[in-house]
Amino acid sequence: MITTRLTSRFGLSVPVVLAPMAKFADGRLAAAVTKAGGLGLLGAGYDDAAWLNAQFATAGDTRIGVGFIAWKLAERPELLDAVLAHNPAAVALSFGDPTPFASKIRNANVPLFNQVNDLEEARRGVDIGADVLIAQGGEAGGHGKGIRSTFTLVPEVADLVADRAPDTLVLAAGGIADGRGLAAALSLGADGALVGSRLWAVQESPVNPVARERAIAAGSDDTIRSTVFDIVRGYPWPRGYGGRALRNDFVSRWYGTEDALRANLAELQRDYRAAVEASDFDTAEVHIGEGVGMIHDNPTAAEVLARMARESATIFGRLSEAAK
Repeated sequence: MITTRLTSRFGLSVPVVLAPMAKFADGRLAAAVTKAGGLGLLGAGYDDAAWLNAQFATAGDTRIGVGFIAWKLAERPELLDAVLAHNPAAVALSFGDPTPFASKIRNANVPLFNQVNDLEEARRGVDIGADVLIAQGGEAGGHGKGIRSTFTLVPEVADLVADRAPDTLVLAAGGIADGRGLAAALSLGADGALVGSRLWAVQESPVNPVARERAIAAGSDDTIRSTVFDIVRGYPWPRGYGGRALRNDFVSRWYGTEDALRANLAELQRDYRAAVEASDFDTAEVHIGEGVGMIHDNPTAAEVLARMARESATIFGRLSEAAK
């Protein structure tokens, strides 16, 4: 077992937190990750209070947290109250200004996680009193700014908190899909890892099986970061954010010609919705990160966490021997 400040503070046996992926990090998956020794976070995404309540019911007595898209939460701030009523294990805020919500979360004695994409955001996270900063590199699947790599951002954020807020924990996010990635994250100064893509593909995930098989067959060279899927889905993400997904015919057609996409949006949205219904992933998106090249099977969440713990412990053991 690997012990870090994260495992000690949150009572975990594996220093892994489930990324709060919209549509996929539901109550079943979040609970499975917690039961496996990590910490599961629901992905509130674009859903409502009824969905959140249903996911907490699915998780039952298993301790889970919730992750919000900050700019989306600003449109429906009452959802934070709905979540805090469940006394979650943590609340994570990503993609936007967390400041308006920080004091309410902290006053509820709920740990506040804040995902950051650069040092300016990390400084803001320290200023609002975040308990955990998640340093997300551009390798990550789904949304982000994509301007920094995990390998360089994590140690800089770790140095920042060591200087300004030494009790603040750091998680690494982006491209971490096995024990090698976990060992690297810890070596860079993180207290644990936020893992999305690898847990997106486990048996407890609600992912479409056709999409999962495409991901298993893909490599990291097959992903692309763009705004194409947000445009066609009608999701008004703020400027500067894009989503990493598997490259397919649709994104290849419209990447770089987004103005033309917007000009034909009504017709293309009808076609896109039909593709989603038909599980046609030559058109529909499969949001996933560069770690997809290390996803080769469909295990349970417990198997993934056990592998990551075992592989990382083996690496540290080998390095310890090499340092003698």
